Amino acid sequence: MKILAIGAHPDDIEFGCGGLLIKENQKGTEIKYAICSLGEAGSNGTPEGRKEEAVNAAKLAGAEVEFLNLGGDCHIEYKPTNSIALARLIRLHQPNIVLTTQLKENQHPDHATVAKLTRDACRLARYGGLSEIKDLPIHRVDALYYFSSSAESDSKPDILVDVSDNFETWQKAMSCHTSQMKTRDYLELVSTKSAALGKTIGVKYAVALWTNDSIRIGHLSDLSLSSRNY
Repeated sequence: MKILAIGAHPDDIEFGCGGLLIKENQKGTEIKYAICSLGEAGSNGTPEGRKEEAVNAAKLAGAEVEFLNLGGDCHIEYKPTNSIALARLIRLHQPNIVLTTQLKENQHPDHATVAKLTRDACRLARYGGLSEIKDLPIHRVDALYYFSSSAESDSKPDILVDVSDNFETWQKAMSCHTSQMKTRDYLELVSTKSAALGKTIGVKYAVALWTNDSIRIGHLSDLSLSSRNY
């Protein structure tokens, strides 16, 4: 099993779904991060420093990191060349699952833009006639899910993942982004949010996901856990 997590900035993946990815890595899932800028426009930190923070954080999830240049922080555009660049990445790494930030607009325009580019890329990776990436074998992603931006108040999640056993490692991963802690106490913000989500399913900490497509199952009885089941 392979998961590709795509974020606009060096901290998005850790703050949004790092606990989930750490848990998956411990299960044996291959994890890959794709980061679409170096946070060049941020008030704190340098591009070089933020790149190093991201690499150090990814190590705690057993993840490899690839940095993409889609125009730079605050300059990522929703255009075919960018979605095709992500489709190329998908064909190269052949993930079963792709994760990215939510489609809705929020406090940073890059989040929604990267979400839309990723959604399109998951489809374009399947198109055999797309000349720009015809040198690579087509790939069909099994599932696309969206995770939350750390600072947002979210709608009701479609999926909640228990990350209680991995919470300490997740905190260490988030803490790697020291430059961003000068802007806001993201560690406390994300931890509090995760604890509140955990309460809704009877666990200490949880990560929220939203689906892009309906989930297909063989039997209704295959679904054995819900927020009522605790």
